[in-house]
Amino acid sequence: MNDYMEVRRAALTTEKKALIAEVMELSKEESEPFWALYNEFQEKLYTVNTEYLKIVNEFADDYENMNEEMAADLMKRMFAYESDILKLKKSYHTKFMKFLSAQKTLMYFQAENKISNLVKYEIAQMIPLLDAGDSKKEPKKKK
Repeated sequence: MNDYMEVRRAALTTEKKALIAEVMELSKEESEPFWALYNEFQEKLYTVNTEYLKIVNEFADDYENMNEEMAADLMKRMFAYESDILKLKKSYHTKFMKFLSAQKTLMYFQAENKISNLVKYEIAQMIPLLDAGDSKKEPKKKK
């Protein structure tokens, strides 16, 4: 799944930029600072989202061997990821508002969130829910 997600991630980068450009309808004055900040923001998002993909891959790899300790660690890391995403968005919304109206900034973050949610939904489709019927089980030994 790792390879698929990297290929999909690369393709999405181009598609996403085109969608954002279409949605934003930037003026000439807005365009240059927007795309410079957009690229900076995307680089930071890429780094934070890499942790999300690691968490998803670890869950997929350890699905059959999941125990309480592993589940608790994954949840802790997922909450840290979500917190990091929120911090990043909060800091960048202020930067975007230096040259965009509040409405355009909101529109950008709406588009960003919609795209992110679609990607996460696509990933969620590939990962089954954990069978927690025997939540105290010990991990199976890997062969």
